[in-house]
Amino acid sequence: MSTLLSIRGLASHLLRPFSAPLPTTTAITAIRTLTTTTPLHAPKPTKKQSAGNKGVVKAKGSNRGLGAPTLRRSKKGAAPAQDPKVVNLLRFLASLSPKRIPPPLRMARNRHLRHWTIHRGWLLFRRKQREEREGNLMKQYQAMSRACEELRLTAGPGTRPEGYLYRVAMEKKGVYGLNGVPIEYARAQTDTPPRVAWNHEWKA
Repeated sequence: MSTLLSIRGLASHLLRPFSAPLPTTTAITAIRTLTTTTPLHAPKPTKKQSAGNKGVVKAKGSNRGLGAPTLRRSKKGAAPAQDPKVVNLLRFLASLSPKRIPPPLRMARNRHLRHWTIHRGWLLFRRKQREEREGNLMKQYQAMSRACEELRLTAGPGTRPEGYLYRVAMEKKGVYGLNGVPIEYARAQTDTPPRVAWNHEWKA
């Protein structure tokens, strides 16, 4: 029996800090006068505390200068519209947060070996595809280079000197239509894409 009482006394002694009443809103405000934490991250009072502090009246403009963001609202009370580019940028920056990074994979030895084998096989397959594609592009480039060199050393037609056909081929007249321009210069070059990528309602 004495052992049971001593255990209960020890438990009540350990739980005493957690059973203490929470400070009121005025106490929290007095404590927060020397802190630099913004009010958005401050602990919110519970229902009992808010019910007990109904008589407390806040001074006008007491939250000014504490770093709370103030949004200008319209007369109807609706939140102001934000730029979609800014919203997308904020979402992208939020995705780089350490909280969004998934935890590392925790696998057994055999499962990790299978995962590593499949991953290495996929990388080898991708490397073989990349080397094959680069080889084809290199062959095409070399064939075009040999054709241009042949045009540069060929004379004619008629009394034309050497290199005439090469110069005409490099001018690319008529390739983009009559008096046309390359598609790269069809619109002004900008840093960001347009809001409407394609106007489907346009008619000639």
